[in-house]
Amino acid sequence: MADLKDLASLLGMPEPDAKTPATKTDEKRRGHDGQVLQLRVRVEKRRGKPISIAQGFFSHPMELNRLLTLFKKTLGAGGQLVDQTIEMQGDHVERIKKLLEAEGYRVKK
Repeated sequence: MADLKDLASLLGMPEPDAKTPATKTDEKRRGHDGQVLQLRVRVEKRRGKPISIAQGFFSHPMELNRLLTLFKKTLGAGGQLVDQTIEMQGDHVERIKKLLEAEGYRVKK
């Protein structure tokens, strides 16, 4: 059976050098267009009740659904997705910022 080095040479890929460590990839979250996401989290009042809004996402809908589920479970509040924006019931700005930073997103302060 062919070795991986042989396969790499057939595909025209350079061989990995064992002496140099692998380059560390950028750990910032990126949108599906490759740009680094800069999110904003703010509070609005609707019908007299606070709503926390996280906006600036340019991600796949499945990623947004995963984040919404994480927020709902962690914060213990209801929420919804509206046009690449996550809206959560209640004033959870600081907690949402911490969760997003833990997930690798960059949040504007």
